[in-house]
Amino acid sequence: MNVVARKLNLNADLGESYGAWRMGDDASLLPLVQSANLACGFHAGDPVTMSKTVAAALAAGVSLGAHPSYPDLQGFGRRPMRCSTEEVEAYVLYQIGALDGFARAKGARVSHVKPHGALSNDACRDAALAATIARAIKAYDENLILLAPALSLLAAAGAAAGLAVAAEIFADRAYEDDATLTSRKNSGAVLHDEAQCLAHVAAMLAAGGIVSRNGKVLPTKIQSICVHGDGPAAVATAQILREKLAAQFTLTPIPALFD
Repeated sequence: MNVVARKLNLNADLGESYGAWRMGDDASLLPLVQSANLACGFHAGDPVTMSKTVAAALAAGVSLGAHPSYPDLQGFGRRPMRCSTEEVEAYVLYQIGALDGFARAKGARVSHVKPHGALSNDACRDAALAATIARAIKAYDENLILLAPALSLLAAAGAAAGLAVAAEIFADRAYEDDATLTSRKNSGAVLHDEAQCLAHVAAMLAAGGIVSRNGKVLPTKIQSICVHGDGPAAVATAQILREKLAAQFTLTPIPALFD
């Protein structure tokens, strides 16, 4: 595994429980990651869950990110929706503000934003949607960092809007030759075994870019690695990645990537 950057971030999507329904093992993941992307109520997460997860993340020394999505609780935010520009901008602002309210009440702030699920996937392919999301983030706070898939239109829109952009790869997702994620409808789109995830990440860091499922290398800066918190092997994957990466990188919260 070749070192492509002195600093690197490991993040997870957390706070995705809702009411009596539980998703993921946040308590076990928080000590392993440096940044957390917290559901804001539209795909998962209710006010009590948001408050408790913010408190747990702060206690663990983990930086806070808002994880806004389409308003799709039943579909966990993974279904594309046809929304107007005005709607998308309002959705993103609403969710950032909600999570930041809980953070402020505890003496902290949200430091980054990472769109979730279908909202992110759509924005990676739709320049107008990506620009709308970037505009909403900047309208809330121009100092917020956009955590976006490497080589995506979303990352490009963030940079064009003047936002700091952290380039992200996914430990547990396969890629197509255009750097987009393989659809979950296809076999092999999600990697469920921690050894597979480690090999996938190691290959991309060694290559200095995204490696598609066909073996194509797409050179890019890699600043953050995501482990989806809802996967059955999430904790094991985060643990092995932390152990292996810490030997060669300084693992740091997302804001410190820009120090």
